[in-house]
Amino acid sequence: MAIQGFEELDATALAGLIRKKELHPSELVEEVIARIEAVDPMLNAVVHKMYDQARKAAAAPLSEGPFAGVPFLVKDLDGYLAGEPYMGGCRALAGFVPQRDAELMARFRRAGVIFVGKTATPELGILGVTEPALRGPTRNPWNPDHTPGGSSGGSAACVAARVVPMAHGGDGGGSIRIPASACGLFGLKPTRARNPVGPEVGEGWGGFVQQHVLTRSVRDSAAMLDATQGTEPGAPYVAPPRARPFVEELGTSPGRLRIAFSTGSLYGRNTHPDCVAAVQDAVKLCQELGHELVEDAPRFEREALVRAYLTIVAANVAVLLEEIGGLMGKTVGATDVEPSTWALAQIGQMLSAADLQKARDAMHRASRMMAAFHERYELFLDATLAYPPVRVGELALKPAEAAALAVLRKVPVKPVFMKLLDGLAANSLERTPNTQLFNQTGQPAMSVPLYWNAAGLPIGVQFAARFGDEATLFRLASQLEQARPWAGRKPPMVTRK
Repeated sequence: MAIQGFEELDATALAGLIRKKELHPSELVEEVIARIEAVDPMLNAVVHKMYDQARKAAAAPLSEGPFAGVPFLVKDLDGYLAGEPYMGGCRALAGFVPQRDAELMARFRRAGVIFVGKTATPELGILGVTEPALRGPTRNPWNPDHTPGGSSGGSAACVAARVVPMAHGGDGGGSIRIPASACGLFGLKPTRARNPVGPEVGEGWGGFVQQHVLTRSVRDSAAMLDATQGTEPGAPYVAPPRARPFVEELGTSPGRLRIAFSTGSLYGRNTHPDCVAAVQDAVKLCQELGHELVEDAPRFEREALVRAYLTIVAANVAVLLEEIGGLMGKTVGATDVEPSTWALAQIGQMLSAADLQKARDAMHRASRMMAAFHERYELFLDATLAYPPVRVGELALKPAEAAALAVLRKVPVKPVFMKLLDGLAANSLERTPNTQLFNQTGQPAMSVPLYWNAAGLPIGVQFAARFGDEATLFRLASQLEQARPWAGRKPPMVTRK
């Protein structure tokens, strides 16, 4: 029997009903299983089902965590879950089953959530759309012809489709904020090192990758970050300590904030009119709430920072393929991964130590530049994406591109790959240009679902704060959520049920 009102309840509300014994975790698990079975044939978002494990966990004594008994989905990347397959959308990892939890997964367990399945990601989380060759594309609940974004696209699709109220995501270049924007969700990328990434690694993509959750409510995001944040033993750096629990920021006035805004593209060249309109709408709303809005943007060397971003990612992909080979006991070859992944790894192999250090220097200069920018402004506002969610397949390799990469697989010529890197720097981030800067600087940034275009697709806006200042983001997000509630907006596939 379906749980009345499930689609309106966030994870905090469900946990409260469980504590009051008005709902049993077993009921919730069965509800979520039924919803996965109903919508996943359309969405293709759940890549591994953990139904038996979830039923067993629901029948066991509950933990003391804030989300005890609430069903939860984990992205099939960004951290091992003990005893469950880990593939990252990559055929080279077929058969790999880690034997221990990553630290964040252990903290999720202590928070009390019940793992029901794992969600889709592009191969190794590299792309901003979730269309791995291994399993095919994941689709957007607002319109299945469009992408839910990536790399946490499977998690975002399930939260938007009301399968679960909250799901895990990771963000190395926008991979929480991009799908949050595309699916009409709240998505916060925390400050670097706020959440753990170990123990298998000290940092992801040179410190770019941070993990958290995608939610429909701001309070779920704040409460989960309270449950998982904190210093990890052996980590190479730590985030500034929070002043108080993040949930205590909710409902607290942010005061009169000085917010810079831009309708431009940070790492691209153009911004779609729908995304411009979303920013202008957010500016107006913030002004109505009493904030000071100033049209301004960070100034930096675009080409240098984009190349630095791609250089660090390429180097890390190259090393990752070697590590996968070690895990699987074989050398990972060109046919074990997608052409674009292999090309990126080849670039990473051909770059020098000096190239990597130059990229890191550019990244650190950007951090100093943004710190100076935030001496004038508490927040920076822009569009999360420069374009509305693209159609499935729109960003796939064209036949000529695939043919060229096939040739390069057999004849890896360094000058050609370096020219390919230049081409990527010039064009690859045109659709998703506004998120990577804050992975490079380590600042917290959030995508807030305040706008839908005439086609009914969500268009998120992004706010970035000073390093370590999630508190201001949560205060503003709570204020925006109250002024312009979004949780009641549901994709057509949900309202037609």
